[in-house]
Amino acid sequence: MLRLTWVQPEDLLGHELRQAVQDGREPAAVAARWRAAGGPEAPARAGASPQRASRYLRLLAEDLLDELAELPSRLADAEPTGLGAIISLCPDWPAPPARGRADAPGPGRLEAAWLGRAAGCLLGKPVEKLPLDGIRQLARATGNWPLTTWFTGRGVPEDLAAKYPWNTRSAATSLAENIDGMPEDDDLDYALLNLLLLQRHGRDFTTTDVARLWLDELPAGRAFTAERVAYRNLLLGIDPPHTARHRNPFREWIGALIRADVHGWTNTGDPAAAAAQAHRDATLTHTANGVYAAMFTAAVIAAAAAGDRDVHGCLATGLSVVPPGSRLARAVRQGVRLAAEHTDFDTVVDELHATYSGTFHWVHAVPNTALIAAALTHADGDFTGSVCRVVSGGWDTDSCGATAGSVAALLAGSPAALPDRWTAPLKNRLATSVGDFNGTGFDTLARLTHLEALRP
Repeated sequence: MLRLTWVQPEDLLGHELRQAVQDGREPAAVAARWRAAGGPEAPARAGASPQRASRYLRLLAEDLLDELAELPSRLADAEPTGLGAIISLCPDWPAPPARGRADAPGPGRLEAAWLGRAAGCLLGKPVEKLPLDGIRQLARATGNWPLTTWFTGRGVPEDLAAKYPWNTRSAATSLAENIDGMPEDDDLDYALLNLLLLQRHGRDFTTTDVARLWLDELPAGRAFTAERVAYRNLLLGIDPPHTARHRNPFREWIGALIRADVHGWTNTGDPAAAAAQAHRDATLTHTANGVYAAMFTAAVIAAAAAGDRDVHGCLATGLSVVPPGSRLARAVRQGVRLAAEHTDFDTVVDELHATYSGTFHWVHAVPNTALIAAALTHADGDFTGSVCRVVSGGWDTDSCGATAGSVAALLAGSPAALPDRWTAPLKNRLATSVGDFNGTGFDTLARLTHLEALRP
């Protein structure tokens, strides 16, 4: 029996109940009806429960999803999704730069960013979905704690390996002894899709252009969580931006954040333009804090791409495009504050987990964005320090590693500035099922990105 992940109604309902509590709705009556009918909780870590629910429960779940969507939110005014409303809440929204796009980062700087994104992602892949304690024990067992290099299965005791098995989809390509180029990952696929988006539509693309591109170029099986639900909604004839809301409990998760890099890379020193591009992309699949995470990331990267800001200034720029009263802004500020207060990053991580792990799913944008900001702050933007800290913090390890790696590598400035142990195993080769990019080198991707950064 095929249990396609992230779309089963009986599983979506449990996630939507949690989302409703987080975004200020009152779902208690709906939750009581669901539980009285014998409805299950959402899977804790997997994308689908193992057994299909009865037809009655599936139909009930669909009805209750629609009912939950109609509930008013007490956070709506502080956490809007429309760009105009977001800007109106941001008193320090960035002004356009005086410099033109001729000041875009050169291909070398962009190659570093592509490499940094890939290496950070690859570092996190084997421990994705593992609990924090499991990550720490596996790394300590091989003398790699605090984390400084790739994870390895060599030397891990059998009982520990059985208790905390590596991510089965990734271990064969992402443990140190197995790395042979950059394997396919959605954290890189979306960067490629957004490169195609700019090539075909330019920087004035619409959310509908994003949707059409996905239907043309993104295999449905390569989309997950909010992206998979939005893809399904497109096939049902639902137009953007309603694709982000219709029976989509993952609309504040991390998916839009991982699509933001190209928007930052191609808007050097113009965080407002980068954030606006990220907003048009993100609203296909996400709302509110899910959108803010993408805007924050794009603005941070646009500032880093300019080459004249330290990481702390870049993070402050990112916060300038996020409504200051939103949950995401508060979480990022907490992450930055904790990183400044504690010399031991494990203490920072423990406090973030104490705050968020009991409430938010491990793929939610709020805690993961806070962790990214904390890692970059604590490492002072150093590449190795940033990717190792963020991956050691758990949650969505490959996505957080990719974003922290992109920012820190831009600040480093060139491929030569990145330690060889991170870049050599990538072999200047990226695997993907997007377009004609399979096997493409990061140097080629950097040149193509540079052309889009220069385009009017």
